[in-house]
Amino acid sequence: MRSLSLSLLAVFVAGAALAGAGAPDDDRLMTESRDIVDEFAGALKGELQESMGSGGPLAAIDVCKDRAPKIASDLSRSSGAKLRRTSLRFRNPVNAPEPWEARVLREFEATASADDSGAPLEYFSREDDGTVRYMSAIRTGGVCLVCHGVGMAPEIAEKLDGEYPYDSARGYVPGDIRGAFSVTWPVPADATGG
Repeated sequence: MRSLSLSLLAVFVAGAALAGAGAPDDDRLMTESRDIVDEFAGALKGELQESMGSGGPLAAIDVCKDRAPKIASDLSRSSGAKLRRTSLRFRNPVNAPEPWEARVLREFEATASADDSGAPLEYFSREDDGTVRYMSAIRTGGVCLVCHGVGMAPEIAEKLDGEYPYDSARGYVPGDIRGAFSVTWPVPADATGG
């Protein structure tokens, strides 16, 4: 497994260091992964802000529940990558992390607790089979605490209990790693002989 580390960002490496011999597509896929995550985060943030402004936090819950998966699905289809959000403390079991994602999330948490600078946390690796994986940590911000923090309003807790019976995405404080955006690029068909 080869991994790429980038300067100016806290990036996790998995396996042996790249030693200057990365696959030609690694830089492009890193950039495309960041762009897809930025598009997802921007679209979701815009819809959350709009719903908070027009209907408050109860409306925002619907955006996270209904719109976020649709945005991820649309971007996955248009990019060819698998895009999703995941967390160690997920609200919806569909978003439970895969084993590699859980490992990276634990690394993100350890790094964030050791360094509270708020620096972006990313992970990028190319697996032996050619699959490329990228993750970008989601830090808990002030507005996130309305639905993910300690001591939320009773009407919000009640709606979350109804929408997410297995919810464990509560009790965060500012700066916590709430989860991550995850991007997986499949092996191109021409690389598999297909």
